[in-house]
Amino acid sequence: MKVLVTDAAAAFGRALLPALCRSEAVDEVTGVDALRIEFEHPKFHAVQLAVNGGLSEVLRGRDALVHLASHRSFARASSVETIDAAVRPVHRLFQEAHAAGVRRLVHLSTAAVYGPAVHANEQSPLRPFAGFAYAEQQAHLERLLEIDFPHCVRLRPHVIVGPHAHATVRRLLRQPFYPRLAHPEPLFQCVHEDDLANAVLLSLHPDAHGAYNIAAEESFTLHDAIKARRGFTFGLSVAAAASLVRFAARHLSADIDPRWLDRATHTVLINCRRAITELRWHCRYTARQALAAT
Repeated sequence: MKVLVTDAAAAFGRALLPALCRSEAVDEVTGVDALRIEFEHPKFHAVQLAVNGGLSEVLRGRDALVHLASHRSFARASSVETIDAAVRPVHRLFQEAHAAGVRRLVHLSTAAVYGPAVHANEQSPLRPFAGFAYAEQQAHLERLLEIDFPHCVRLRPHVIVGPHAHATVRRLLRQPFYPRLAHPEPLFQCVHEDDLANAVLLSLHPDAHGAYNIAAEESFTLHDAIKARRGFTFGLSVAAAASLVRFAARHLSADIDPRWLDRATHTVLINCRRAITELRWHCRYTARQALAAT
């Protein structure tokens, strides 16, 4: 199988590319990104090209497309116009892949498309947090893909953790401060990057289709997550935590949305039974082990 991975220089790409190249079912992996891809392997070939630059030539002869949809591929604003403008190039990519005869289509979405949720399954409505541009754009793209390409696999992972987690996630878990939230505190889940990479590999099977939630079963509070990684923590009022986040975003060049704290006050839990039963997917890492590896 020849696999094309777009946005391959994204954080998760550093876990996925080696996993694809280790698979006996994969003969060749091509990574596409506007940025340099720091990975080498006999099966791997890098193409430095933006997704919106048109990939018809690169897609020709590929058996599978895996689109990682990194945060930098989407706009930060969330008006109707910017959502549509951000989604259009990615939607066109899937149209080009289909026209080129690519049989397996896999899109990496996010569990944030559900918004506040308790044990959301794949049939739950998509109601992303208002103003969370990335989740709003992913939800819009998913609706288009479901209509145009029902066979396309749409993975919805919770927070991706592990050695190559997004810099913002690593920064959050490695600092000692946490917001003191009202009880009962909101609950979250996560998934280790290697477990998510396995889900991508399983998604290349011809029987895989539609949406799949991906996360470790255990849930935790934000305080639990920081304490598990640091061992000691300092509680801040929500107002003080918000000021700290704004300062980091403005003066420390931290790639963090100052409004993330608003979203951290809501529980987001997903049900992964469909991935377990249909994909035969399972977690090798518990939530505690995955957080400790980040």
